[in-house]
Amino acid sequence: MNAFFSYDPLWTQTLTMPFMRNAFLAGLCIALAAGVIGYFTIARNSAFASHALAHIGLPGATGAVLLGLPVALGLGVFAVGGAWVIAALGKRASEREIATGTVLAFATGLGLYFARMSSSASQQLQAILFGSILTITPSQIVGFAIFDVLLLIVMAIVYRPMLFSSLDEQVAQAKGVPVGFMNLLFMTVLAGVITIAVPAIGTLLIFALVVTPAATAMIVTNSPFKAIVVATLLCLVSIWGGLVISTMFPAPPSFVIVALSTLFWGIAKGIEAARKKNHRA
Repeated sequence: MNAFFSYDPLWTQTLTMPFMRNAFLAGLCIALAAGVIGYFTIARNSAFASHALAHIGLPGATGAVLLGLPVALGLGVFAVGGAWVIAALGKRASEREIATGTVLAFATGLGLYFARMSSSASQQLQAILFGSILTITPSQIVGFAIFDVLLLIVMAIVYRPMLFSSLDEQVAQAKGVPVGFMNLLFMTVLAGVITIAVPAIGTLLIFALVVTPAATAMIVTNSPFKAIVVATLLCLVSIWGGLVISTMFPAPPSFVIVALSTLFWGIAKGIEAARKKNHRA
């Protein structure tokens, strides 16, 4: 029990180390990307897709190890490719669920097959599944920052049609919004966000960054723009808070990040339930 709650008296010194600075910068970039796309993920009923795309990228990551290529490259190619397949096969919400599940099952099996083919791929599998934000490199941070800039530019251009098609797809289509293109663009951006977030949090825990903060934000406010801002802040607090706490009380950062994200959601749900109860009374 004492080992579980052990306290590191040198934690402030650890926070000033270069690898921790890299982790904080990476967390900032990831929080911005996840916060922006998280709202649209929930509005489009695509929470399952966000979870699935992370696993669809698994064979790309393990396959990249086999070929001696960067893991992020393989992960991104398979995640984006899976996103396009899902968007093409599932033009309606119900169809997307079936397409997502089918592609997910095949990709997971393929990823495990690749992992069995090489010991190095098998060793890399754990990092892919659970992430390792403390090993993020400066070059990765530069890539994250460039992605964030491109993401903000794209979303600023398509914000209105993306929002319209997310909230009411049928009416948006009747008004001339290119719904099919918006679906494809959203899935592509979501795959990109997942690609940069997986190295930090892993495929198994990606839900806690892309979906949970956005779900919490949508409880707090009804405004789409405010929800995006709140989701970004919650995601950032979860990541940075997780890094600090896991340094003070040595624990896997990914676990603490997910725990904080879930805690904020639980508090918001509790407050919402209390308000509804008081309103009925």
